[in-house]
Formats: sequence, C-alpha cells, structure tokens
Amino acid sequence: MTQPQGSVCFRTAVVPAAGLGTRFLPATKTVPKELLPVVDTPGIELVAGEAADSGATRLVIVTSPGKDGVVAHFVEDLVLESKLEERGKFKLLEKVRKAPALIDVTSVVQDQPLGLGHAVLQAEAVLDDDEDAIAVLLPDDLVLPRGVLDVMCRVRRKRGGSVLCAIEVPQEQVSAYGVFDVERVPDAVNPNVLKVNGMVEKPAAEEAPSRFAAAGRYLLDRVIFDALRRITPGSGGELQLTDAIACLIAEGHPVHVVVHRGSRHDLGNPGGYLRAAVDFALDSEEYGPSLRGWLEERLGPDWAPQLTQYE
Repeated sequence: MTQPQGSVCFRTAVVPAAGLGTRFLPATKTVPKELLPVVDTPGIELVAGEAADSGATRLVIVTSPGKDGVVAHFVEDLVLESKLEERGKFKLLEKVRKAPALIDVTSVVQDQPLGLGHAVLQAEAVLDDDEDAIAVLLPDDLVLPRGVLDVMCRVRRKRGGSVLCAIEVPQEQVSAYGVFDVERVPDAVNPNVLKVNGMVEKPAAEEAPSRFAAAGRYLLDRVIFDALRRITPGSGGELQLTDAIACLIAEGHPVHVVVHRGSRHDLGNPGGYLRAAVDFALDSEEYGPSLRGWLEERLGPDWAPQLTQYE
C-alpha cells in the first residue's frame, strides 16, 4: 500500500459512485460508468491512484444498491492472476495486480439518490474519531497532472478550514459549471490560492462572479457533516454539497480554492470521455505512436501541428 506522504492532511478519500451513468446508456446498463476504461484503466482506478499518491490510506466508495462491481475491481482475483502467471503474461499480471495494491478500499451504500451532499454524508460512519478532514474526489473528473491535493493540504495547514479545487474556464463556458465567487488573499505567496466568498451554480455568462469553476476535488474539514445535516434539500429533494459549504462560509469557516493550471477531463459524458481516452493513448508508449500516425492520416496534414502539445 502507498504510505502517507509528509504533506498529507487526510487519511480517507471519498469517491461518490452511486449514479446510474444515464449519459452512457446502453453501455452502463450492466457496466458501472466508473469502470469504463480510459484506454485500459478504469476511471475509478485512476482516481484511486491520485488519492494514494497524495497519501490517502483508505478509499471510501459510495455506491448504490446492487452496484458492487466498482468495489470488486479492487479485490484480488487469484484465479485470474494464476492463469496469467502460468501463461507468462507478466505485463498483464502487473496491471491486474495494481488496483488491489493501491489503497485499502471500503464501501458505503447510498440507499436513495439524494444528491452529492447526501452521498458524502454516508461516509461519516466509517471515519475514525481522530480524522478531522476528508478528501472528496468526483470520479467524473480527471485532474492532471496529479498533485493538486498536495497543494490543497498545504493551504489547509496554513489557513485551516476547507480547500477546494478550481479550473479557469473561458467566459462563454461558465454557465456549464459551478463558479466560485473569490477574492485575492493579500499574504498569499501562491497567486493561485484564493479566498472563497460563495459559489453560483451554472450562472449566465454575464452574471458569473469569476471564471473559476469547480473541478471535482474537495478537502473538507469534518464540520462539513454537521453542515450537511443542517441544510435543507434543494432542487429535486437533494442535499447539495455546495449548500453545505455556503453554510460554513456564512458562519465564518475559512474556505479557500486552489486554481489548478493543468488540465481536466470530464469522464461524465461521452464527449469528454473520448477526449480523455485519446489524450491518454497519445501519451502512452504502447499505443501513442500508432494512434498518432493513424490520426494524422485520418484527419489530414492540418492535424499534425496540433500534436506537438503531447511531445
């Protein structure tokens, strides 16, 4: 198992994975969306690897009734491993063994689809008494390169409270995101650390308080659970995590955001999923060269200059 790093400020990472994956039907009729492969690695394994790299020792997957396959991915399959070893397929054996060795995995069940806040609330029951913060990683979001959780930990150590992750998006795209209302932190050495005053869900472009959008990574003080119990359900009868965070801000709880200057892939819709797969494949020694050549042939000479971003 990955051991905690020096900068870690949480032990448990929570991954909400109770959704039905309706945007990927009919594929997700029998296969959980979180197990769809980005090239040859399920998205949930990529997120688990990110949590482990940042020092988490436990992954809590929030599932729905009957959705057991996501957790099963992290269980050893000794029969499969034995067959691969007998056949000398050692590279495949290494890949198969990777997920079970990443991190300790447990699950909790969200009996009803009552929102992201309700899903996070289910994780409280399995936390140790001395855990004062958790990380929440949305499996639809791949934030690259890894490391933003380490920066978020450093910010929490210095400023306390909860720390969120943001990406800067074009003005014309802000209406597709939850957007932060932020202000500069006068003594911040890192200009990408901002104080959060509030959050607006999918604002009109002309009304957005900033271009900084939520990127699916949260480092939350344990007081978030108390706030989740106190807020009232919003649209669709769901408990929204953003409402609980807004409650904490109103009560003076410090909340900051780290603006991630890397990239983000949205695995939650087929278009974003395809882009992630192409990006990962191009960056792969095994698949990159042949894919690059095929894309140049398929899309013509105008494509080739665009590939330099992967060099």
